[in-house]
Amino acid sequence: MASMSTLVGQIDAILPQTQCRKCGYAGCKPYAKAIAAGEAEINQCPPGGETGIHKLAALLGREFMPLNPGCGVKEPMEIAAVDEQTCIGCTLCIDACPVDAIIGASKQMHTIIAAYCTGCELCIPVCPVDCISMIQSARPVWSKQDADAARERFGIRNLRIQREQQERQRKLAQKTLVAMQGRKQDAIQRALERASARRGSLQK
Repeated sequence: MASMSTLVGQIDAILPQTQCRKCGYAGCKPYAKAIAAGEAEINQCPPGGETGIHKLAALLGREFMPLNPGCGVKEPMEIAAVDEQTCIGCTLCIDACPVDAIIGASKQMHTIIAAYCTGCELCIPVCPVDCISMIQSARPVWSKQDADAARERFGIRNLRIQREQQERQRKLAQKTLVAMQGRKQDAIQRALERASARRGSLQK
């Protein structure tokens, strides 16, 4: 019998890696872990559709079940597109994209890297000016190669975010230490001044 980590990897390999969260989890890997642990059903992935459910059922020895309509429906592959005239460069969509498929800078127009976009739609609700829409993708299908590339970009992005958080925490800790040392030096200086003042009063 496969170990839990092996089983999670096998399940994750079947999932489309769109990282759309329509399954109710924060990405394909968390959903794979939930399936392996028996905490989630195999029919919660709209991008994977019935094909994906059949593969999961075969892997896990379970009965096929129709896609849960509460999670969405299987739709043709679409990608995000930015209306350049409306974009205000707020960067919220960049923060929301799970695979770094959006490029741009603060107060500058953003654009979608079509080859990277997974069609997750996570950028749409965060846009304050509704300048993002979904358009038909030039890809005929979302392939295994697309999924593998998206998984890699998702992992790289998460590692970068983790490093950035660690660096912010390091800088905060260093700032706090400097502040504490400064307060300590101030306290010592005040104590020395009080002691000097007492000696001066005793000598009078």
